[in-house]
Amino acid sequence: MADRTVTLHRVLKAPPERVYRAFLDPEAMCKWLPPKGFVAQVQEMDAREGGRYRMSFRNFGNGQTHAFGGSYLRLVPDETIRYSDHFDDPNLPGEMITTVTLRTVSCGTDLTVSQEGIPALIPLEMCYLGWQESLDQLAALVEPEITG
Repeated sequence: MADRTVTLHRVLKAPPERVYRAFLDPEAMCKWLPPKGFVAQVQEMDAREGGRYRMSFRNFGNGQTHAFGGSYLRLVPDETIRYSDHFDDPNLPGEMITTVTLRTVSCGTDLTVSQEGIPALIPLEMCYLGWQESLDQLAALVEPEITG
């Protein structure tokens, strides 16, 4: 089987602690993670190593929902998040592993996201596109410096 991994890189004008928190806060996740045209709902989030999460994306246009969940495999505050994903849909079998690496740089955070084990039914270019849209929305959430 061909490599079913995507890797994305982005520099964000925000400190690593804010970016890290955006990956583990249920309300923040609902705001930035679903690609454009989708809304999200978090059913469960126990953000600790060994803890589990469940959430779903609903296509706003046609109403179809895709549910998924997994567990937190490694959490190093402000540096690393590694978690598993399993889709509820039997047509999307297997386990995906996502690793998020954060590194402080002069202008904010160097972010790398690597997702491996993507089911064969998902075109890799669609996975890249979805992550690119999500990371744009992440930047819009974490970069503003709002005072007061």
